[in-house]
Amino acid sequence: MDRKQLHITNGGALTNYLNDSGYKGDIITWHEMLCEGPTHVNILSEAFFQARTNFFSDTYNVYLDVEAFKTEISKLDSADNYSEIVLWFEYDLFCHINLIAVISLIRQKKIKLPMYLVCSGRVHGSKNLKGLSELSSEELTVHYTNRVKLKQEDIELAETLWQIYNGKDHNLFKPFIVQSSSFDYLSNCLKAHLKRFPDSKSGLSTIESNILEILEKNTIKSKHHLLGYALNYQGFYGFGDMQLGRIIDQLSIFYTESENQIKLNRKGHEALLGQHNFSSEINDTTVFGGVKKLDFQFNKQENKLVKTVINAH
Repeated sequence: MDRKQLHITNGGALTNYLNDSGYKGDIITWHEMLCEGPTHVNILSEAFFQARTNFFSDTYNVYLDVEAFKTEISKLDSADNYSEIVLWFEYDLFCHINLIAVISLIRQKKIKLPMYLVCSGRVHGSKNLKGLSELSSEELTVHYTNRVKLKQEDIELAETLWQIYNGKDHNLFKPFIVQSSSFDYLSNCLKAHLKRFPDSKSGLSTIESNILEILEKNTIKSKHHLLGYALNYQGFYGFGDMQLGRIIDQLSIFYTESENQIKLNRKGHEALLGQHNFSSEINDTTVFGGVKKLDFQFNKQENKLVKTVINAH
């Protein structure tokens, strides 16, 4: 019996697209967003599943179907049926954290199949970066045809990054920003990640600052309107409605809502001017892998994370 490809996609929309487009082989759909909440290096451990279940319940009031997740990735238990693994992930931070986790999981299961990466982003003739599901069938075919075989050092790099993400010192990401690899957008994603921590001057992360700037520069009629802007102008984060909606709600101390408009208030203008550090007022208790967001701040002058003063021992 000929062995077939195993595809691992970044979500249900792409899985449906591949099925509709006639791609051969089996598909694992990766339903996780590991860029937020606590994680554990061992993705099959009970500690990992408990941490993720608690995170989704406490933060988003969402039930994580662990059994469905386990059933989906159990296809990796039949590795002998496959000739290679094709990873379909995009240019953004959301996808890259999932990508390094998936590669680490494959290694944890001691699977030695060749791995290939199909990663969307820059597309010839388009000014904007594109997600895989946004590609035309012709563009998708080109991406697939030009898929990149991951070298041993790429796989080891992904494992190292996953370990750092689960650790307590995310400054360890810095040397990898300038390291070349088969992950074309990794540098952008690592820089974007470090700027998810509060700025040492304003206390705003880059994405929080961007949302307040949208309010400052545009006539915004509602939170839904603001969410649309935030989705379109988030750079390399790749966050979804749920994530950005939560951030917008957390920033409510900086804007005033009327019946047909949302406007920055005085505090919002002060935050954008960096006149005060607002991180403790925002009080975002998010954890990134192994690190609490509020335990560190990003210092632009030093271009690194520094311990938040109240937590510096």
